[in-house]
Amino acid sequence: MGLLAQRFRTEAFAFVMATGIVSKALDKGGTRVASAALLVVAGAGFVTLALAYGWRLLHRRTRSADDLMGQGGFAVLTIAAASNVLASRILAAGHIGVAVALLVFGAAVWAVLSYGVPLRLIVSGERHQADGSWFVWVVGTQSVAVATAMLARLFPGGALAVPASVCWAIGLVQYLLIAAIVLTRLLARPPAAEELRPHYWIFMGAAAISVLAGAQLLNLPPGVGVVPREFIAGVSLMLWAFCSWLIPLLVALGVWRHVRRRVPLRWEWGLWSMVFPIGMYGVATRELGRSTGMSWMTALGGGEVWLAAAVWLIVFSAMIRASFHLLSENRAPRMP
Repeated sequence: MGLLAQRFRTEAFAFVMATGIVSKALDKGGTRVASAALLVVAGAGFVTLALAYGWRLLHRRTRSADDLMGQGGFAVLTIAAASNVLASRILAAGHIGVAVALLVFGAAVWAVLSYGVPLRLIVSGERHQADGSWFVWVVGTQSVAVATAMLARLFPGGALAVPASVCWAIGLVQYLLIAAIVLTRLLARPPAAEELRPHYWIFMGAAAISVLAGAQLLNLPPGVGVVPREFIAGVSLMLWAFCSWLIPLLVALGVWRHVRRRVPLRWEWGLWSMVFPIGMYGVATRELGRSTGMSWMTALGGGEVWLAAAVWLIVFSAMIRASFHLLSENRAPRMP
């Protein structure tokens, strides 16, 4: 446990997020066996990483504080997002008690970190350069909205629709603010190719999960919540169009980084930050299509699941190879 805790990065929880959303995509597509298998993998990953991070909080407090104070401070919100994404997937499987427990945990972590991380960054007195990991702030907020809106459908009265609507609205404003900050930094001071890590895909993933949250709100009975349905539908469609537009740009940046600038494509935990947006885009597209009655959008989202599953399998294979390589290095005898 100690070795794992020292090796993994906080953004490793993106593995749970990516696996959970691909599992949900496969479940909606009718591939139940593969979906159940990925759900088990996501659950096991969440428990393992939670134990490892808990160990590090106890034994590596300075290192844990660096997670909050460092450049990628917002990446720690993947803990909340992973819990909530897993909650929404388990809720779809009918395990309400487990889903509620995960949602309560994820919402509590989000409530603490969504204030704590920006507060510590502001009062630290240091300059911080915005990057793609900052969009995890939005993902964490919208993950609460998604899981809460799904849970609201199971309880009469619509009491949970209000916090779900509020979180969705907060996430929208956060997305606009962070997008402005990150784009200003990218255009004013273009980063080196080595700095354009896969977590910039969260730019698209944050928009996609906002679309999914909007679609879940549209599935609620009329008259609940605090945001008009017409506004939710219109904003969700605009966000879907924008994140669709972002995909070719992100692909082009990846080609420029690895082909033109010859930055080697190596395994890193940040690759899961690319898998999650790809899976989320498919689920969000399909759910928004169903909510608005657009069959072509539903079909598009249903077909995209196979791309998400293929990318997940490639990245998972790379993670397994890297893990075996790490174990072999640790077991290798050292020269006296």
